[in-house]
Amino acid sequence: MDVYVYSAGSMLPGPPVDIPTLAKRFKMTSIWEQWVEAFIGTPLRHYSVDLDTGETRFSLADLATTAAERALRSAGLAAADVDLVVMGTSSPDMLMPATVNVVADQLGVNGVPTYQLQSGCTGAVQALDVARHMLRSGAARTALVLGADSCAKHFDLTADVSALPPEEQVNGVLFGDGAGAAVLGVEPPPDPVALRWTQVHCVGHNRPPGQTLNWFGAAERHVRRPAAVEDYRAVQEAVPPMAVETLDEVLDVLGWDRDGLDYLLPPQLSGRMTAEIQARLDVPQAQEVSCVGETGNTGNALPFFQLERLLPGMITGDRAVGVAIESSKWIKAGFALEKVGP
Repeated sequence: MDVYVYSAGSMLPGPPVDIPTLAKRFKMTSIWEQWVEAFIGTPLRHYSVDLDTGETRFSLADLATTAAERALRSAGLAAADVDLVVMGTSSPDMLMPATVNVVADQLGVNGVPTYQLQSGCTGAVQALDVARHMLRSGAARTALVLGADSCAKHFDLTADVSALPPEEQVNGVLFGDGAGAAVLGVEPPPDPVALRWTQVHCVGHNRPPGQTLNWFGAAERHVRRPAAVEDYRAVQEAVPPMAVETLDEVLDVLGWDRDGLDYLLPPQLSGRMTAEIQARLDVPQAQEVSCVGETGNTGNALPFFQLERLLPGMITGDRAVGVAIESSKWIKAGFALEKVGP
């Protein structure tokens, strides 16, 4: 049974925040700005928190609900048409209730299976994978798939950023907040794009985490450890070859020729890293679909931002492959789309 991607939608909170604005807010020097540009290369990001007041303007559920509404509207469907909801996130609003269920409530979706997958940057593909298998099994006919993350909750706006080690500083400039959604189904739409393949492989055996996010309960409120730490150099070394492996695996399983690939959706870690990965993937004839320079690294929202840009431009026969890499405990994930025509 074929599964089709009907539409995608997204949501970014607040105005874009550039590096000079961050430098001014945290009293950093022009040398720091140059370091960010050279090391990260991501000019913009969006935050759910007002950097001046500390006020939270959007919850993760708010962002995901808006993205879902936009995706449903684009598909010409209503919440009542959805009979499965799957969400991937590394930063839920709370441990309970699950953010996916808050989103379902805000949308008016009720009486259907809901699943929340807690994972880093491959959570969106994991959610697509779960939805695809459930749709193919006949357990559902129309799925709402969500990916959303918010790094702003990890900000200590009172911190002296200049005193923090680089592995803590990097998170503030690397990540942004955002949400994305896609609507999938088994009924072919008038202009069908088929989700041909999804795969997820955990490859973290005996490998230390590349990123750590900590939760703090009441018993740990006096524990001194950072909320977020990124071993960016480990990520720089590991992610590009993992991305190449993933692309090769997806093409091999589908029997697709590398030269026949029309679009490539590379991992959106940072401006610098995405450019390096794209070069390593070595598919020069494929059009790159990237957005990290405008959105920042929004984690599990990013594949949906890419899909939103990709879908309108595909013509019959076009093939696209997306790659995502999760560096907290090292997961490779990929998916493939084909425009099959009316």
